Amino acid sequence: MKLSQFSQFKQNATRFQEIVAILSKYGLANWIKEKDPDFLNGLFTDASGKSFAGLSHAIRLRMALTELGTTFIKLGQMLSTRADLIGPEVAEELCLLQSEVPSDSESTVRTVIEDELAAPLETIFSNFNFTPLGSASIGQVHAATLQTGEQVVVKVQHAGIEEKIRADIEILGLLVTLAEKYDAQLQLYRPKSLLKDFANNLLKELDYNKELNNIALFKNYFKDHQQIHIPDTYDALSGQKVLVMERLKGVSIGDKSQLKCTPEEGKVLAKIGVNLYLDMIFKYRVFHADPHPGNIWVLPGDQLGLLDFGMIGRLDDNLHEAIENMLMAVSQKDVVEVTHQITTICSVPKGFDRQQLQEDVGEFIFEYFSSSLDSVNVTEMLNCLTGIIRAHHLVMPTGISLLIRVLVLLEGSSQLLDRSFSFNDAVVPYTHKMRMRRLNPKRVAKKLGKSLSAWERLLSALPADLETLMSQMRSGDFDVNLKHRHLDAVVNRLVYGVLTGSMLLGGSMLLSSKAPPLINNISILGAGLVGGAVVLGYKLLNAISKSGSLVDSGKR
Repeated sequence: MKLSQFSQFKQNATRFQEIVAILSKYGLANWIKEKDPDFLNGLFTDASGKSFAGLSHAIRLRMALTELGTTFIKLGQMLSTRADLIGPEVAEELCLLQSEVPSDSESTVRTVIEDELAAPLETIFSNFNFTPLGSASIGQVHAATLQTGEQVVVKVQHAGIEEKIRADIEILGLLVTLAEKYDAQLQLYRPKSLLKDFANNLLKELDYNKELNNIALFKNYFKDHQQIHIPDTYDALSGQKVLVMERLKGVSIGDKSQLKCTPEEGKVLAKIGVNLYLDMIFKYRVFHADPHPGNIWVLPGDQLGLLDFGMIGRLDDNLHEAIENMLMAVSQKDVVEVTHQITTICSVPKGFDRQQLQEDVGEFIFEYFSSSLDSVNVTEMLNCLTGIIRAHHLVMPTGISLLIRVLVLLEGSSQLLDRSFSFNDAVVPYTHKMRMRRLNPKRVAKKLGKSLSAWERLLSALPADLETLMSQMRSGDFDVNLKHRHLDAVVNRLVYGVLTGSMLLGGSMLLSSKAPPLINNISILGAGLVGGAVVLGYKLLNAISKSGSLVDSGKR
């Protein structure tokens, strides 16, 4: 295999070599060295990764992703939400990835804004601070004042970032294909599936119009909540690469030096924030997916402000139903139903041991739900559940893994406001509403209507399907394909068994009747048949003990 033969390499040769060199330097691409050693010659002095020998795999992975830049930092941040696939140690390490990158120059920022809005910058802003408030992986944020006097923040996408990301995604497509084939360790991460989700979400983040729509969606949901403030946006001054929104006057809950609130105020604010997210999850089924402290602000008047709507999670009807079913089963300590709901939500691998999963779920429920929930650490509990799922090689949908990450971040952010905060106290009212909603006649009627629609489709298609089947049978085109495993070995054993029994029975009859020819009054033919039966019987028993085929046990 030569890497240079792939089109992704030919189109992005320099970047491809850079990526492979960095991965190999950190000891993360040994399969490339094994399959195409000539490719690495001259790319770096030492590809063995000896200088990083004392570091764990998780740390080396974080360092490599950081060195590789924007796309790979984003990939690492996404992987940090998939502890079910990569394990808690790696996920925790990747949470440390920082997305700060050098900011674009004043002339570049001006060009991006003017090209996007088709107007000179001075006609839009009376004041624009070209020193950014922050510069992240996709864009940077500037403070500005509109000509009409409003103070705003302006998100400006880095110049050329979309082309770089698309090229990196194309290269990643080749790398994960090869890695999945040649690296057993990386196969556990299910890289193709991860890359597909990652690419879809990242490309959405490159279009600020989508974030604009997300903000509008949540503003509509919480328009009547006086204690929640979501920034106003200026749609006419925004586009794919520029987003203009209200500048909040407050302080991040992560800024301990500036955050001034009493313990009582902290309790109130923590409750507001958690109820906000629980409404998103259980009522609207759409949630802000990045509740880290920097995105939650305390505003005057005991209000909470929410920032950064570039990434959101969605729960479809089936997923939402399964989550509710599992929560109800957990509350009733129904181990069998919890196990069923886990296997309904997750993808199940071949050779899956349902009984062992049920035993693990039973221990999980006993440990966390056999006594009062007041002292239960939600983060610890979710990490334990994720560990069980990973141990059985189950794969959660992206929406569920994102939801788990949100709940973990939410508990941590809430405890910054209220150290005595109990997540379980906040969830109790929602579980009560859940029970009442499940008994609602409208919900029952809706589910019945869906079932009737499904039956109607099935019955409508049945006559045509039967007609097609009968037509194929009349014309002789109807085939039944049966798949079997190791049937040859089974048939061989059966034949050997019948033959052995027949020879033993026939030989015994000849011996007992002393059928000639005889030697010392013993039937030679009878003795031969009995001897042959003993040999065949030994071969049969030996094959069974080895669980192999009598014809070719080596093929098993």
